[in-house]
Amino acid sequence: MFSIPRLFLILGVFSIAATQLKAEEGVYELRTYVCNEGRLPALLARFREHTCRLFEKHGMKNVGYWVPIKEEDGANTTLIYVLEHSSREAAKASFAAFGQDPEWQAARKASEESGKILARPPESVFMKVTDYSPPVEIVAKEGERVFELRTYTTPEGKLDDLHTRFRNHTMKLFSKHGMSHVAYWQPVDEPKASNTLIYILSHASAEAGLNSFTAFRADPDWIKAKSESEKEGSLTLPQPEGVKSVYLRATDFSPIK
Repeated sequence: MFSIPRLFLILGVFSIAATQLKAEEGVYELRTYVCNEGRLPALLARFREHTCRLFEKHGMKNVGYWVPIKEEDGANTTLIYVLEHSSREAAKASFAAFGQDPEWQAARKASEESGKILARPPESVFMKVTDYSPPVEIVAKEGERVFELRTYTTPEGKLDDLHTRFRNHTMKLFSKHGMSHVAYWQPVDEPKASNTLIYILSHASAEAGLNSFTAFRADPDWIKAKSESEKEGSLTLPQPEGVKSVYLRATDFSPIK
């Protein structure tokens, strides 16, 4: 048997190790590309034939690639995808090596012979999974499904309360009403680290997603949880800044489908 002081010492070591393990977990990167008019097919071809493979070659893990469903969200111009890196430093090194890869340089040059593809520089958000997020499973499920990227922005000081509501109520009610969880993330860089929740759901169809949210919002358990959590004010900013939803379809080369 261990003495009490020795037992506490052992437990302390395990606690430190667990904390370090959590601190060393990989980071995710949400990237958004907006193309010049008519150039999205060329971008998708470049990812399909070159980019995804070269990302993996240089230590980046492909998670999912999506295109918005609605034209107003960028159906004809936008690619949204998620990568996983072992760390921020690894991401920087990987992209540096990728950019210098002769195969990438040749592929980029060939793909832009008919004109520049991107209308502006890519947007990048580094993220950590929340403590209540399910593991990010890279699976291609049978049958078609759609995905929904949702971004919540909170007033100052309200993000922890929003996390608590998701942890204790929202996720369970999403499942109750037929929505499937892909992942929940919090950005790691300010100002978004202090006020933003980003998550992805999947639905059988866009119509099913809308119907699920209609039922969710009318659920007495949700109405009660929302009311109790917002006694001192809303947990999200007023629309359109507070809650943004984009329905997506997975590309044919996306690991998650």
